[in-house]
Amino acid sequence: MRGKKIVLSLAVLGGLGGAGLWRSWYERGHFVTEEVRIPSKKIKEPKTLVFLTDLHDKEFGRGNIELLSAIGALEPDMALIGGDTMIAKPGKAALDVTERLLDGLTKICPVFYGNGNHEQRLKRERGLYGGLYDQFCLLLEQYGVRYLNDASADAGEDLCISGLNLDNGYYRNLSPDRMDQEYMKCHLGMADSGRFQILMAHSPMFFDAYAQWGADLTLAGHFHGGTIRIPGLGGLMTPQYQFFLPYCAGDFEKNEHRMIVGRGLGTHSVNIRLGNRPQLIAVRLLPE
Repeated sequence: MRGKKIVLSLAVLGGLGGAGLWRSWYERGHFVTEEVRIPSKKIKEPKTLVFLTDLHDKEFGRGNIELLSAIGALEPDMALIGGDTMIAKPGKAALDVTERLLDGLTKICPVFYGNGNHEQRLKRERGLYGGLYDQFCLLLEQYGVRYLNDASADAGEDLCISGLNLDNGYYRNLSPDRMDQEYMKCHLGMADSGRFQILMAHSPMFFDAYAQWGADLTLAGHFHGGTIRIPGLGGLMTPQYQFFLPYCAGDFEKNEHRMIVGRGLGTHSVNIRLGNRPQLIAVRLLPE
């Protein structure tokens, strides 16, 4: 009798494990589009932005046709890429998916690109990845993408978009560096207080610094939604092995400064998503 109970328990556990793996496989292949509306006195005319981050070489349909079709249906004024379209790991680093995405996306709307830690790794470890970072820069130039490599760009009379590079210490596991205003000013100068200031900063860990610098809206990612999202608790684990961090994904506000943290679209080292569908974000900026 005891042996039968053990066998039955193992069968139940195996079934639950199999169901979880199937669900993870399903979620990784089916993204959702979610909308955020942000009113501001600085916005003169309504604008629609799409924000995508952490693609990590994932394709939804051949040439990412499903993703591109969803973006096109939103009729965006511009697309903002928050970094990590590729996987910067030895033996896996390539730009094929990135190029196909840019080819399709730039036919829909103007594109602005900010660095994630994988672009930074290509740039920092040129000896390991050869000329891949230079090829990446040429791709952006070829497709007319505005590369916000510690840089800002005008996007109309009422909108400024900046892209902040985070040094490697800010991505360190367990004990990342602390960010201060001097770092922000050294890399980007002063925020544009006269226009709606958007900041793309890949890690959401430093929301206080981003808000104090003057970002009206920060767009971040990096944490992949916490891998497994548990109702009432949020994301389980970040790539930096932090558990149940509030900033894994979502919409946050601090003294009238907003931060949207995308769940991302792909995976890499931990190839799992549960309760954590890949996410395309539509941001509607509205006059107040």
